[in-house]
Amino acid sequence: MKAFLPTSWSKDEFLKNPMVNRRLLRVTSRITVQDGVYEQLRNALMWGAFEPSQAITISSLANEFGVSHMPVREALRRLAAENGLEIGHNGSARVPAVSRRRLDDLCQARKELEGLATELAAAKMTDEAANRLQVLAEEHQATGQAGDIFGMLKKNQEFHFSIYENAHSEVLPQHIEMLWLRFGPYMRMLSDYVAQEFERGIIHPFSIHHLEIVTALRERNGTQAREAIVRDIAATQALLQSRLEHLAQELSVSKST
Repeated sequence: MKAFLPTSWSKDEFLKNPMVNRRLLRVTSRITVQDGVYEQLRNALMWGAFEPSQAITISSLANEFGVSHMPVREALRRLAAENGLEIGHNGSARVPAVSRRRLDDLCQARKELEGLATELAAAKMTDEAANRLQVLAEEHQATGQAGDIFGMLKKNQEFHFSIYENAHSEVLPQHIEMLWLRFGPYMRMLSDYVAQEFERGIIHPFSIHHLEIVTALRERNGTQAREAIVRDIAATQALLQSRLEHLAQELSVSKST
């Protein structure tokens, strides 16, 4: 999967730009223009570049990419078919809203599919692949401690999908990608929260489960590896559940005043 953001993207830029896709690359090849727009938008959604419920206009994206409306419209149609976007009756596109019910549904599916992929990967794990995962886990930890929000998200995704690729399944990684695409709005909530916590001097140990996963994979212990990846997803789920409850309380207070 291609990253859509430059490695120089800082936490300040991430926070100050509600629409992170300001740095989408211009697509110039006529042969690949439709796929280029689609892939970059897909990655942007997966990374949490858009706010939950954010409206996305064809004209603004066409201007960002330097293309006509047609490839953007086609990309939005494809992403809607994958449930990464919602298309209104008037043809407008919108990022799906977040809810506790949808979060729990997505996390349940992620635990099952990603748990299975991790268990399969354990049986086929090589020392070289395990060493690569160790490096990614340590890099994820280092970027988190440095407050590099984009870097942490990038390494998190690299780590997870490096595991799933080692399952050597033609089916599982594709379905897991679809779940991550739908998880994008929650990833935006998570990144906003982590950035705010870092500004307060609070650094969460998000890498602890990654290191547990690597240990289990290195030992070719599929059961422990699966349990560790499930704990990793469950920890994120619990944090997001708390954030959703907090936002619901804030909304209730604002309505009553």
